[in-house]
Amino acid sequence: MTTPVEFWFDPLCPWAWITSRWVKEVEKLRDIEVTWSVMSLAVLNEGKDLPPEYVELMKSAWGPVRVCIAAEIAHGNEVLGPLYTALGTRIHREGRTDFPRIISESLAEAGLPADLALAADSSEFDPQLRASHARGITPVGSDVGTPVLAVPGPKGEPVAFFGPVITPMPLGEDAATLWDGALMVASIPGFYELKRTRDAEPSFD
Repeated sequence: MTTPVEFWFDPLCPWAWITSRWVKEVEKLRDIEVTWSVMSLAVLNEGKDLPPEYVELMKSAWGPVRVCIAAEIAHGNEVLGPLYTALGTRIHREGRTDFPRIISESLAEAGLPADLALAADSSEFDPQLRASHARGITPVGSDVGTPVLAVPGPKGEPVAFFGPVITPMPLGEDAATLWDGALMVASIPGFYELKRTRDAEPSFD
């Protein structure tokens, strides 16, 4: 039986990118169907006391998520996966920060109209962006970030959780084993958290 999975992402988050590539690996090994959805680090961090360099990053964070939402509204949810892959490859694997060009190239790669790039500097679709963000963050709480995954719980109801946060990305049966474990803990009513301090930077290899 196919397992539905919903994955909320912000294209700027390196940890979400690694987790998303893990989910793509799991697609080869388990019968899952992934729906990609947008959350926003800029929305999540509104009003928070942030280091100056993170404040600047959050200013840049609006553009990609606005374009993703505009693309979804105009062309359907199915475009988000390819668009996220195009954006994430340039931002994380290539280490680029020229966001207007990244957005333009990514739209072209995903086969989407170039004029969607105009959404990056517009608040027109912010209500829909905030709604998508709220749908992902509400079940897990605002003290976490991205990624957020939702999978079927013990009675088939969606169970959402933050993570898993991983680096480097597991491959093959290791990826499948981690997936099976994530489903197992999601099936236990009242399970909330496993965590340890990260001692490695994100690895995109």
